[in-house]
Amino acid sequence: MNQPSSIRVLVVDDHPVVRQGLIGMLEKAPDIVIVGQGRNGQEAIAVFQQQQPDVTLMDLRMPEMGGVQAITVICNQFPNARIIVLTTYDTDEEIYRGLRAGAKGYLLKDSEPEELLTAIRTVTRGQQYIPPNVAAKLVQRMTAPELSDRELEVLQLVGQGMSNQEISTALNISESTVKTHINRILSKLDVKDRTQAAIIALKRGIASL
Repeated sequence: MNQPSSIRVLVVDDHPVVRQGLIGMLEKAPDIVIVGQGRNGQEAIAVFQQQQPDVTLMDLRMPEMGGVQAITVICNQFPNARIIVLTTYDTDEEIYRGLRAGAKGYLLKDSEPEELLTAIRTVTRGQQYIPPNVAAKLVQRMTAPELSDRELEVLQLVGQGMSNQEISTALNISESTVKTHINRILSKLDVKDRTQAAIIALKRGIASL
């Protein structure tokens, strides 16, 4: 039964088994009630607008619209939205983008159920919930020089093994512009060549194989 003090939760994840598992686990908590669910960022926005939950659990990588974009849209419309990123990815770029978009917490899906409940209750009180291991990666990411959106695009393609000519074609820019971006990327990342840059891109989650 929905008591006045219940925490109203929205669960967003594109995997039905994961989503239903989370809902089943959370429904056992006496102070939590599930008010909606979504399979992607677009559904998350629609359900959030209808229900305006106390806390939203948001996956990051989903079809049609990912979690970061959905968090950005929701937080722009509802500045007091309390969103916890719940994902399998712990690369520093994923953490940084999720929290920069407006998330109030970040947890991995292999966290213990009690930790998830603690995170939900903590965020409900208006506080952030960032585990120490996540915080350490976030600090590392925040101390790194900021790459521009275009530099991130170029680095993603470098991480996928593309040549300058292929990057030029993919982004519809000249090869000389690609070279300029790569030189800036190497300088900001403090690496000597594009191979080292690609390794960093993969480690940080900027690019994927």
